[in-house]
Amino acid sequence: MASSMKSLFSDHSRYVESFRRFLNNSTEHQCMQQFMDEKLPGILARIGDTKSEIKILSIGGGAGEIDLHILSKVQAQYPGVSINTEVVEPSAEQITKYKELVAKTSNLENIKFTWHKETSSEYQNRMMEKKELQKWDFIHMIQMLYYVKDIPATLKFFHSLLATRAKILITLVSETSGWDKLWKKYGSHLPRDDLCQYVTSSDLVQMLDKLRIKYECYDLLSTMDISDCFIDGNENGDLLWDFLTETCNFSTTAPPDLKAEIMKDLQDPEFSVKKEGKVLFNNSLSFIVVEA
Repeated sequence: MASSMKSLFSDHSRYVESFRRFLNNSTEHQCMQQFMDEKLPGILARIGDTKSEIKILSIGGGAGEIDLHILSKVQAQYPGVSINTEVVEPSAEQITKYKELVAKTSNLENIKFTWHKETSSEYQNRMMEKKELQKWDFIHMIQMLYYVKDIPATLKFFHSLLATRAKILITLVSETSGWDKLWKKYGSHLPRDDLCQYVTSSDLVQMLDKLRIKYECYDLLSTMDISDCFIDGNENGDLLWDFLTETCNFSTTAPPDLKAEIMKDLQDPEFSVKKEGKVLFNNSLSFIVVEA
């Protein structure tokens, strides 16, 4: 029976839909916006001092919602200064959405956008072939390090691209989140492919310490409403199951004892809290700010 389970990444449209359900059922974007509103201005405080142009590199920019929120903070910090932003994103579909968002957003006159349809490692290889590496004032990697094969090499490379006083902002799930416990306990029982790594803030911090790179870490609480996962045959619940386990059609293809065990654990206080009749999975995020 277990052999019928396959990775969610093998069905692109189902992955996209399960991710959309995750965003709809979680406070992920609200949590990120809270960080951008409360912490980002202080982080950006000196990156553009005395510069006539601020260079920003977005790795895994997705459909651009978080990118534009970051750019609005840079604009507020450095009014009138031109911003050159380059976006590295492997999905053509996401780039199209990003361009559509830019087209309907006002106050972007001083921002120049360039999109590259490539992965971070493809970008890295392309840059390494050039004799002169571009330096950046701000690089951000929002929820994308899971899709990188060699994370320490990636960190080292992008750190080498930082200009004076520049910063890298990395976002990924916190070691205090339910994801950390879920992956540690069940990772070996779920189908894997090369597309995704189980990595949390504690893994990243260890890598940065080893590389002797300076950083600061902030944790923010985020939740995902997984109540529908406990209603048999619920479409929303089934798609959330797929996202939680990174398994295509998990509800119908998983061995019943495995599903029952995960279902029991997901209601445990280590993974989730029960509030007003809802089961809220701990989706806490870490924001790691790396210094030049």
